[in-house]
Amino acid sequence: MSSPAQVEYPEKIDGAVLKIAGVVVLGAIMSILDITVVNVALPELQTTFTGADNPLDYSTVAWTVTAYTLALAMVIPLTGWAADRFGTKRLYMLALVLFTAGSVLCAAATSINMLIVFRFIQGLGGGLLMPLGMVIMTKAAGPARMGRLMAILGVPMLLGPIGGPILGGWLIDKVSWHWIFLINLPLGLAALAYAWWALPKDSPEPTESFDFLGLALMSPGLMAFLYGVSSIPEEGTFLAPKVLVFTGIGLALIIAFVFHSFRPEHPLLDLRLFKNKNLTWSTITMFIFAGAFFGGLLLVPTYLQQVKGETAFDAGLLIAPQGIGAMLTMPIAGALADKIPVGRIVPFGLLLITGGMFALTQVDAETSYWGFLIPVLFVMGLGMGATMMPLMTSALKTLTAHQVARGSTLLNITQQVASSIGVAIISVVLTNGLKNDPLVSQAGAFAEESAKVDPSQIPSLLQQFPLVGEILAKFQDPAAGQAALLDAVRHNMGEVFGNTFLVAAILVAFTLVSAWFLPRKHEESHLLDDEGADEVAPPAILH
Repeated sequence: MSSPAQVEYPEKIDGAVLKIAGVVVLGAIMSILDITVVNVALPELQTTFTGADNPLDYSTVAWTVTAYTLALAMVIPLTGWAADRFGTKRLYMLALVLFTAGSVLCAAATSINMLIVFRFIQGLGGGLLMPLGMVIMTKAAGPARMGRLMAILGVPMLLGPIGGPILGGWLIDKVSWHWIFLINLPLGLAALAYAWWALPKDSPEPTESFDFLGLALMSPGLMAFLYGVSSIPEEGTFLAPKVLVFTGIGLALIIAFVFHSFRPEHPLLDLRLFKNKNLTWSTITMFIFAGAFFGGLLLVPTYLQQVKGETAFDAGLLIAPQGIGAMLTMPIAGALADKIPVGRIVPFGLLLITGGMFALTQVDAETSYWGFLIPVLFVMGLGMGATMMPLMTSALKTLTAHQVARGSTLLNITQQVASSIGVAIISVVLTNGLKNDPLVSQAGAFAEESAKVDPSQIPSLLQQFPLVGEILAKFQDPAAGQAALLDAVRHNMGEVFGNTFLVAAILVAFTLVSAWFLPRKHEESHLLDDEGADEVAPPAILH
């Protein structure tokens, strides 16, 4: 067997590595794009299976998102063991098959329950794609090029939030909802053929025993916890029995797993990796950042549609400057992460994001796009590009090649859990803010009740909603009164969104504390510390 010293990595990103990177990026784009596309389709799905006169509850169709998330939670912990047991190439191709087949089944669904089940199947494949992609990219890059390769992996993380709402809105408006899933069929087949051709054959040596008890504790625990957290927006409070029961059960199982994980030699999740301080502080920073940033990110398209009155397609276009900003800084940050400790890069990105989030607290119904919103989103994008991939690079760079699969699994679980918690917190703050605003709540209730009564009963109905009646009474023309009421409601909603952005901004600011502990001095990579060269890098990139 060759020694690690015989493996030489070129300094520059060469064609062999880009060929492998293309496989990973294509798979990641499919997975992330699908999440954002489905989010846009939820209003359409409310009437797809029952008709416009009998729409499904939003909480029901939201299960199409929750089922996908629960599948991710179940399968991500298995990634490290499965990569060791079956090899990354075969496992990655299996993930593509599951994701593509699940997408086709989703398009063929004839009821909401069928769609929820098929989304779970789709999530089983999608949950493997990102952590496996990180393992493949890390092995292909070598220690000196990880930052630049991780920047390439960051491309789909940007294209998803940018392209998802735009593509989803266009497909729903111009074709049909089925195509938000069917579009994955040609992409999946292309990715499968590309993976078979581009990924080097690996020869796994399954020496690790499987941690069945760890699986019995961690996967159900993570699923129960995320189910409870995902129920918070529907229940409207953190103290609802449904939330408390499932998050309590989930936390109990996860805590039991933590105690168990230090006993077996090869646990399902290797928490011993947290002895590496780079991994620990990068993971803590990633957790706080993902929860705050992705929770806050949810607000922007909702604000554009509900307060500014934009369509889903137009809202997607208006968010694009954020992705453009990230595309500018991500390759620069990736190159710098190969030469400069991330503790000297990430804080600058976090400062830009924190400043941008605090600026968004000033939004209202009259906020200018070009004079305020677009520049702020662009600056936040610059910060995002300088934050995410350097954090992942810092976490994985000092692990050995054999530990990378375990480390990337920990990072992906951290990001998934944090995003779910962040979205839940921001959703509850926004929902309660809108409910507690007298005019907004009265206008919503009046609109619902007025649709049920004869027009002649409207004057008496208005007595139940004095704030609405006060505005409408100022106008003889009903259309002018409705327009004035809508403007007033949007003004108040704008203030609620501004207050909710303040919560997100404060959460983002906390990342600056943990970022202080990121490495600010050069540390040697341990990626080549494994005994066998075959474990370090696939033959395709040896020179």
